[in-house]
Amino acid sequence: MVIKSTEQQLEEVQAAIEQALASQEMSGGRGRVRRPDLDTLYKQEDRLRKRLSAERGENFAANIGILREDS
Repeated sequence: MVIKSTEQQLEEVQAAIEQALASQEMSGGRGRVRRPDLDTLYKQEDRLRKRLSAERGENFAANIGILREDS
């Protein structure tokens, strides 16, 4: 079993999204072809993008605000 990098997984998910957007559900003599659930693919893409950013050290949080003391 080959373990794929996050970047490879992300590329595969993005290719699946492109294919899903280009295809439509079809039926014929051999059965039915159904396009993947785009919502699931988009969620997986988002998760992989976040993981890839974390692996590259690109994740940071900034809290920009004004502190105030209520009386």
